[in-house]
Amino acid sequence: MSTATKIWFGVCGILAISLMLLLHLYGGLKDNYQLLSSQFTEQVAINKDYKSRIQSLHELDTMYTQELTNAKTEIDSLRDAVKSGTKRVYIKAECPKVGADTTESGSNEAAPRLSEATEQDYWRLREMMAENEKQTLYLQDYIRTECLR
Repeated sequence: MSTATKIWFGVCGILAISLMLLLHLYGGLKDNYQLLSSQFTEQVAINKDYKSRIQSLHELDTMYTQELTNAKTEIDSLRDAVKSGTKRVYIKAECPKVGADTTESGSNEAAPRLSEATEQDYWRLREMMAENEKQTLYLQDYIRTECLR
């Protein structure tokens, strides 16, 4: 066997070993690619789900914020109407009867009225009730849409 043949067999052997090594590395890379590709597809699906959840939460938030704003606006307009005298607040109360021996006819008596502090408390309570109602409805919808999925 000549030297050229030996070199030729040596080169072919090195090429064969290199080819086997490359095929082995390619198989490993192919497996890694498939794994990463499936993980990527899964992550894309998770991101789409998160986007839809975020959008539904945004819609819930917008709806209930608008309802709360409307309720507060209504309370403010009622407050203004009461102050201007176009509407009245009726409160069930009992007033002591004026004695029968008074000499005045009662013409100087003013209509019963809430004190300023009591009236402010009344309006604050109405605002708090409206706010609590809207917050409760929002949380119930949040639980239905996000937690019970």
